[in-house]
Amino acid sequence: MKYFRQPEFVYPGLFELVQGSGLYADSKTFVDAIPKRNPDDILSDFYRAVKSGRLNLKGFLSQNFIVPEEDVEPDMSHEEGLSLEERLHQRWDLLTRAPDEEVEGSSLIPLPNPYVVPGGRFREVYYWDSYFTMLGLKESGRIDLIESMVENFAYLIRTLGHIPNGNRTYFISRSQPPFFAKMVELLAEAKSDDKVYEKYLTEIWVEYLFWIEGEEEIPLPGKYYNRVVRMDDDTALNRYWDDENEPRAEAYIEDVEVSEKSRRYPEKIFRNIRAACESGWDFSSRWLYEPDQLKTIQTIALIPVDLNVLIGETERIIIESMERIGEDSFVVNRMKNFRKNRIEGIDRYCWDEERGIFLDYHIKFKEKNDRPTLAMLYPLWDKTATQTQGERVLKFVEQNFLKPGGLVTTLVHSGQQWDAPNGWAPLQWIGFEAMINYGRLDLAKTLAERWTRLNEEVFEKTGKMLEKYNVEDLETEAGGGEYPVQDGFGWTNGVYLAMKAWLRNQNKLK
Repeated sequence: MKYFRQPEFVYPGLFELVQGSGLYADSKTFVDAIPKRNPDDILSDFYRAVKSGRLNLKGFLSQNFIVPEEDVEPDMSHEEGLSLEERLHQRWDLLTRAPDEEVEGSSLIPLPNPYVVPGGRFREVYYWDSYFTMLGLKESGRIDLIESMVENFAYLIRTLGHIPNGNRTYFISRSQPPFFAKMVELLAEAKSDDKVYEKYLTEIWVEYLFWIEGEEEIPLPGKYYNRVVRMDDDTALNRYWDDENEPRAEAYIEDVEVSEKSRRYPEKIFRNIRAACESGWDFSSRWLYEPDQLKTIQTIALIPVDLNVLIGETERIIIESMERIGEDSFVVNRMKNFRKNRIEGIDRYCWDEERGIFLDYHIKFKEKNDRPTLAMLYPLWDKTATQTQGERVLKFVEQNFLKPGGLVTTLVHSGQQWDAPNGWAPLQWIGFEAMINYGRLDLAKTLAERWTRLNEEVFEKTGKMLEKYNVEDLETEAGGGEYPVQDGFGWTNGVYLAMKAWLRNQNKLK
């Protein structure tokens, strides 16, 4: 396994000084900077300048680093008269990055093949974003890019043992929602080639083992190890985690400030913040004990519905792939048993019969966390909910989550970006497919029309496809988060193109 150094270890002392200096509005700026020369020489000169009392920090950084520009938006100048779909088909080239060259002292983990970045401040590939980006690449006929991105993720698994949050050294200690097996499935479907499963089966297995590490060594119910929690004698479920408990390099000051507002041990605060980043929902009242107080974050105390569904999907794809290549029946049956226990565990611990919805489960309190979110749609997305459960969940979603612009993420207005009034492309797609799976084509059509119309109206006004949208008040921009609303934007483009293709097909069938 290759070793990559994180910025705080490459530039000790300089890193903390820069991140606390306020020179850059975005804490991500310095950790993405590229050194102009050997990092050890830069550090030596820094120490000498500090010792002599002659350090001009701004000038020193300018002299020694190529600092990325902040808030750079992709060029949207295209041929006049094109529809938004046509523009987005072309836009992939603006968001595509060539294979990387390794630069000593840079936080970028080089990838061997081209890849699509989200856009804006997100200058690297992101794990779960990429699945939804691939939906659009498929509609654009860019199967080559899907394949090169799948190969990049397979490379990361082979190199690191898992797929990190993104291809940055400061992301290595955590992953993101595990969509790799679904990416392989999407690629196999796009190429009409079942051999794709066999090609990547080893990497799917390795990633799966990353998520269930320690499962068989946890002896008693209620005990846990990293991402695995033993619920009962038969069932182990997963939670989000991070292998480190220090402030995030890319949000150093923000994390320290949150910790200083709390009486909790700093390492607990940092671990829970990082775990929320692994969830992709950073941040949301979903993870907070007090919905408007980030300092009460408790991510690792929760069994998330969506994560366990995704790992269950990975198990399904492993099982089907092994059956396809004629794997030993003992191994296949053992995996089927793991999957069966997981599905039953999700039902037993996360299904709320009284309200008819799926909820996250609180490990410490041994009860469902009464904070409804769109994560309840995942068991419908993977078709493991019963028909009755599916109908009840969709009724609840239609009554409570469907807004003029699409699905709102939660019902809480906390000021966090993964809360009301915001809607996000990946969750629109999960809900859209959930509705189709359980016979609500009418609802899926309504959702697709509202979401794509919102995308179009905002684009008409701003020339931008955004990271997130306000789905409650269509005249107001989305808010919340640690940074301004980002333009780009990979997964929004992908979901828009996939929904428009579906809507067009539905109209043809009439």
